[in-house]
This record gives sequence, structure tokens and C-alpha cells, in this order.
Amino acid sequence: SELIRGFLLSGMPCPSSCPPGLLALMAPGLALMATFSLPSQAGDRRALPVEKPSGVKGRTLILLDVNTKSPVRIISENFLSLQLDPSIIHDGWLDFLSSRRLVTLARGLAPAFLRFAGKRTDFLQFHNVKNPAKSRGGPGPDYYLKNYEDDIVRSDIALDKQKGCKIAQHPDIMLELQREKAAQMHLVLLKEQFSNTYSNLTLTARSLDKLYNFADCSGLHLIFALNALRRNPNNSWNSSNALSLLKYSASKKYNISWELGNEPNNYRTLIGRSVNGSQLGKDYIQLRSLLQLIRTYSRANLYGPNIGRPRKNVIALLEGFMKVAGSTVDAVTWQHYYIDGRVAKVTDFLKTRLLDTLSDQIKKIQKVVNSYTPGKKIWLEGVGTTSAGGINNLSDSYAAGFLWLNTLGLLASRGIDVVVRHSFLDHGHNHLVDQNFNPLPDYWLSLLYKRLIGPKVLAIHVAGLQRKPRPGRVIRDKLRIYAHCTSYHNHNYVRGSITLYIINLHRSRKKIKLAGTLRDKIVHQYLLQPYGKDGLHSKSVQLNGQPLAMVDDGTLPELKPRPLRAGRTLVIPPLTMSFYVVKNVNALACRYR
Repeated sequence: SELIRGFLLSGMPCPSSCPPGLLALMAPGLALMATFSLPSQAGDRRALPVEKPSGVKGRTLILLDVNTKSPVRIISENFLSLQLDPSIIHDGWLDFLSSRRLVTLARGLAPAFLRFAGKRTDFLQFHNVKNPAKSRGGPGPDYYLKNYEDDIVRSDIALDKQKGCKIAQHPDIMLELQREKAAQMHLVLLKEQFSNTYSNLTLTARSLDKLYNFADCSGLHLIFALNALRRNPNNSWNSSNALSLLKYSASKKYNISWELGNEPNNYRTLIGRSVNGSQLGKDYIQLRSLLQLIRTYSRANLYGPNIGRPRKNVIALLEGFMKVAGSTVDAVTWQHYYIDGRVAKVTDFLKTRLLDTLSDQIKKIQKVVNSYTPGKKIWLEGVGTTSAGGINNLSDSYAAGFLWLNTLGLLASRGIDVVVRHSFLDHGHNHLVDQNFNPLPDYWLSLLYKRLIGPKVLAIHVAGLQRKPRPGRVIRDKLRIYAHCTSYHNHNYVRGSITLYIINLHRSRKKIKLAGTLRDKIVHQYLLQPYGKDGLHSKSVQLNGQPLAMVDDGTLPELKPRPLRAGRTLVIPPLTMSFYVVKNVNALACRYR
């Protein structure tokens, strides 16, 4: 077998009677996610009872092979997508989406969807005016703020003169005043979030123009979530304001997909009355009819219902929705946050139990969807490491990347078509880009994913030797390995190459020997580690020992690999994330799109 042959290739002879744990691993076939234990699908959570060959004392060697004949899943080209929260209207950042630096950063993650939605979706009103400075809200009238508002107007006038993609260069003083304004508004937004009471927001025609310009310039497809809490006396959806927005967007020929509402399971706490799944389904059918009346959107995609965590009452809402409107939507959506942002600490991000909470949710959602509309695409929207806006130096640090990369690997291996990250730029600490427009660790992780990972998911077979775990100490599942065909958009690698991405949550290094079809191939390493003295709390990262930073406002750095000689054992440092491109495998699954 390949695994026994792998032992011979590694230079370690298989014992005279091969270990029963190894033979048990060979029988079930290929696992979608490789962990350093027997497959969880088998229901056995014990560590592999493998004997130690002589001369292999106190070290771990993992033998890894990949099924290269056919993919087990094929996900969307836009699998890793982005979200912007309507709070950027409140705190003023929407006016800066035309920044060359922001557009460059967003363009690096294309192709992707850009979902404009969040907690304030259902308090958003569209107003078809070109907003003058005097109508803007702000922290209070003073000389500097007046100058700031005048600068915004001058910037808007300059943008209006540009044709095609509109890009602005904002002066440093203007950005400094915006950060001061945003800091004051941040306190207001947090108060609303913790009290669960939100003020109304006005989206003007000019603001919508800026939002669409950002998406279009960045190569992102805009998904706009309409306000679902405008209700008629009989609790049906009042579509009058949505129709005004649709007509304006159509007049501008904006290519937009649509949603209705955000977390409908929370409406009772927001407005004192609920909208059940059946009624929400009727509202979606109403929206679909509305879209079909407008030529520009007669074939537009519609997604929903964007429910929250699938507890019992939420599952009931989803079932009611699917009965009525399951065939109306193009994908079924839900969202997930791992940690309560008010209690998180760095060790939370290293818990395998936390990483696995998403798996149970996937099962629940898939069970409902497949019982009503088998084969319907499922998306995870609004995913973030923590709720309540996140925590400074935690949800925006290197440590948060373990959750994010595992989320990407787990969802792809389970056939979830798209995952939408909350948020690209935000008032909290769950974002990919901070308010100085500097990319955070999860941005660089996402950029590597986009550059190296293709939509075809491959099955992995793994076996290994390990020390017996000490009593009470969990060793399983701390090494997570995923495999895809290398991205077709990356012209540094020929078709047929394979990319592995690996999360090592152990506090010791791990060694992986490539076997079978991966044996004796040249490998390119992309090792992402924290940069600086802050360790896991760091907001900067290094790639193969070189710190990552933008070259200038219009240029991302080159992501240089470290070539490893053919047949070399992969050494995975402790508490790290890494990508490995296995070149020239000529994998049948990866040769064609």
C-alpha cells in the first residue's frame, strides 16, 4: 500500500507486524480533513496506538498523501469574500472608500463578493439625493470639522470629473480628522450594539455611488441587503423604499445582487415583534417579483435568509422559510461568530474545541436545506472570530488567524460554496484592514489563500508515529491539514500543482513526509509567523522570515516562496500557519478547470 511504501521511503522500516492503528487508517479510505488522530467520522477519538520503531524516540513523523485523481468538492471562485457594515455611513469611512490604498488592498482579494450588510441593515433608509456637506452628521460644529466637511465636498467634486474607476488621494490631515470623528462615533456605535437599540441610517444616492465605485474598482461583486423591518400593519414587508433604491441602481446600470434583512431571528429583540419563517419566505417572493419587474435585475441573484446561529428556534425559522421560498433564493445563508467579544483571551484561539464548533452548525444547516431543496448552495455570511465588534490586540492579531484559516479549510471540505468575512474595514476589531489603512494579519492570510488556493478540494490520507499523550492532555486535532488544486490564476505554477495549508496548534514543531504522488517533488514554502516582540498578539506578520508591508499605496508586496529541495521533510514550527505548493505533480484533478 501507499502508506507502507511511505514508511520505506522515509527510511524507517515498517515493523514485522504493522501496527493495527495504521491498518485501521488504511481501510476507511481518504479523509477530508487530516488530523493527528483516527478520523473523527469513525467515532473513535483515541490517539493512534502506533508502536515506536527503534531509533525514533520522542519525535513525530507524519506521512501525507493526497488523492490527485478527482476533487471531493468544488467551491466558488469567489469562495473567500468580504463584508462591509452599514456603520461606515455613521462613522464616515464610506467617504474614504475611493482611497487608492483601500482599493489596492481590496483588489488583492478579488475575485470576491462584497456584501453590504450587518446589524444596521434593517435601520437603513435610501434617500435619492446628492448629499451636500451641510446635511451630514458629525460630532459637533467647529472650525476643523467644517474644513473637514468642505474637504469631503471638494473630494466628491474631483471624483465626479473622473471617468471610469474613481480614485482619490486624501491628504493626511483629512484622514487624521476622519480618525478623530470615527473614534467619537465608535463609542456611540458600541453603545447601540451592547444595548441592541439602533438609530436609523440614511443612505444617499451619492453614498451608494461611492459604495458601488469601490466594489467595481476593486473587482468585487456587490451584494446589497435591503431593510426588512419596514413592515405594513399586517406584518408583510413594505417595499416602497427598496423600490426607490432598485430604480436608482437600475438607472445607473449597477450590477448588484440582493438580500433582505439581517439575522431575522433577532427581530423580536430589535422591534418587539417577530417575523416567522413563513412570512419571511413570502417577503422574499415579493422581492423576487419586484426584481423581475426591473429589466436590469430580472435575472439578479437573491440570497438569504442570513439567520444567526442555528439553535432550535432558528432552525424552526429556517424550515418555515425553506418551505415557502427555498426555490426562490440562489443560495441559503447563515452567519457565525466563535467567541463573545467581551470575554475572549488569547488562549481561546488555540482551543481545538472552539475550532470544531462550526462543524456541528454545518450539519444542522445542511440537513434542513437538503430536506427541502437538495443540492442548493449554502453560504456562511458574516463570519468573524468574535462578536460585539471584537477585541483590540486579539481578534485583529496573529492569533485570530488560526480560527480564520481553519474556517476556510473546514467550510471548503464540507462543500460550503462561499464564506463572507466580516469585515474588510470596520469600527471594531474584526476587520482585515485597520483605520490607518494598514493590512492586519488576517488580510495577509487571506491574500495568501487567494493567491495559492483554487476551488477544487482534494482528499488527504495521513498516518504517523507519536508519543503516547500524557494523562489528561489532549494531543488530537492540533495539526490540521487541507489540500486544494493550486489556483489557476497563479501563473507561477503550472496546472496540476497542489497546495497544502497547515495549522500547527502544538507548542512543538511537527515533521511531515510527503508520500505517494507527492513524493520527491519540489515544494515551495510560504510560512506565516508573527513579526515583532508581541508574539501571538502581534498585528504584523512575516513571510518566510521577511516582514510583510505594502510597497506603496498602489502596490502589494511580492509574496516570495522559499523553495525546498525535492524529498525534503516539511518541518512545521509550533503555533504557526503555512502553505506549501507541491510543484509539477501533474494531478489529474487539477489539470483542467
